[in-house]
Amino acid sequence: MPLPEYHQLVDEAKKQTKEIDAPELKRMQQAGQKFTLIDVREPDEVAQGAIPGALPVPRGVLEHKIDSVTTDKDAPIVCYCGGGGRSALAASNLKKMGFKNVMSLAGGYKKWKES
Repeated sequence: MPLPEYHQLVDEAKKQTKEIDAPELKRMQQAGQKFTLIDVREPDEVAQGAIPGALPVPRGVLEHKIDSVTTDKDAPIVCYCGGGGRSALAASNLKKMGFKNVMSLAGGYKKWKES
């Protein structure tokens, strides 16, 4: 079970990061909106299914590898994980790195599959 500090970090990251829900992500995709979708889950999780068009960049290497995904600090980026915690942390760190239009998928892949 995660330590309380993890939940505090996630809660703080969510306060600083725009969250979108699964229906909003689907609307963005269907409208052909230009954005980068990053799956920050681990490879074994991605192997069980992923959102179409997502680039797999595990949370542990995101900050190191983001420049291989995009260097455009203004481009929209949507991060997602399994349930929304890791993606909020990832989005928060990308904002700290100067990316201005970063979002996190509330509820993660689980909510996307349900919607």
